[in-house]
Amino acid sequence: MEQQFSVPQGCFRLTRQPHRKNELLQAWDAADDYVLHHLAETEALAGQSVVILNDNFGALAVALSEFRPTAISDSWLSQQATRENLAANAIAADRVLLLDSLSLPSPPIDLLLIKIPKTLALLEYQLHRLRPLLQPDSRIVAAGMVKALPANAWKLLERLVGPTVPSLARKKARLIFTSLDPNIRLPQNPYPSYYRLAAEEPPLCNHANVFSRESLDIGARFLLQHLPDQPGYRDYIDLGCGNGVIGLRLAESNPAANIMFVDESFMAIASATENFRSRFGDAPRAKFVVGDCLSSFAPASADCIVCNPPFHQQHAIGDHIAWRMFQQAHAVLRPGGELRVIGNRHLNYHIALKKLFGRCRQVAANAKFVIFSCEKA
Repeated sequence: MEQQFSVPQGCFRLTRQPHRKNELLQAWDAADDYVLHHLAETEALAGQSVVILNDNFGALAVALSEFRPTAISDSWLSQQATRENLAANAIAADRVLLLDSLSLPSPPIDLLLIKIPKTLALLEYQLHRLRPLLQPDSRIVAAGMVKALPANAWKLLERLVGPTVPSLARKKARLIFTSLDPNIRLPQNPYPSYYRLAAEEPPLCNHANVFSRESLDIGARFLLQHLPDQPGYRDYIDLGCGNGVIGLRLAESNPAANIMFVDESFMAIASATENFRSRFGDAPRAKFVVGDCLSSFAPASADCIVCNPPFHQQHAIGDHIAWRMFQQAHAVLRPGGELRVIGNRHLNYHIALKKLFGRCRQVAANAKFVIFSCEKA
């Protein structure tokens, strides 16, 4: 559902991704509004190189499109929202250069706008990568909602870039102005990080924005103990794959199977790709897809989908992403195919799954998690 975003740069129609009926959340927040008002009052941007980090749905990129900014994001959905919002406002797509989180803009950067991400490791990685592209007179403005601005965000900016000055809070949002200190020596970039599941196995690569990048999370560990074991399955999908650990185990247990690794995070897919190739080489039986869940998959094209769904999108918590995954899984599975899914007990996924699949049984449970097997009729 389109909503009107009115700022000094104009009035823009914006939507979130993925689309859902009766959307109550806006495609921008007060921090977007704050930074755009600040720029209109204080900055002359004509002829300047503008780089935007972590613009959730393109609000900043659309509003500043006349200055041809570069927008860097780890989210495929964020990029798709930006494309759609540019089109909805009759702005040519080439007015904004979209880069994934592992790519670099052309130097130098005159103005760096940062929306503070949920994962501060991502911010740390970004500052390491972009710091060499900053000039002594570059302006750096970070923005976020007060409740989502931990002290560590200030510390990262000061440690890797230079001194910071916070603004007054406005509509529960705040800006952080940072000046480049040329005397700061960058330490080694700690990302990607690596850990081993077992001493005899290759280490698992985890880029900065991958969930549970320091060690295997307890949900995935439990799911690994209860993976499908059906010799008739040939086409598997690791949906929301993260670093790909589930798909790796499926590949080990099913040498003749095809494995599809799917995530909307560019860093997740990069991690899964490296982890698979470190074990199996460039085997054609694995494919890696960054996109909106299973929207690009043909109906009835998979035998088994394994999923540990997220229950948040950036800072917004809800079950709409999981429900979307379940609906798309039902469409993509062949008759007799299986969705194997894990969730926290309190999320009550079984209610939605039984409604959608009909055939849904509990495979395993512990104090925190429940694993379900859902068969498509």
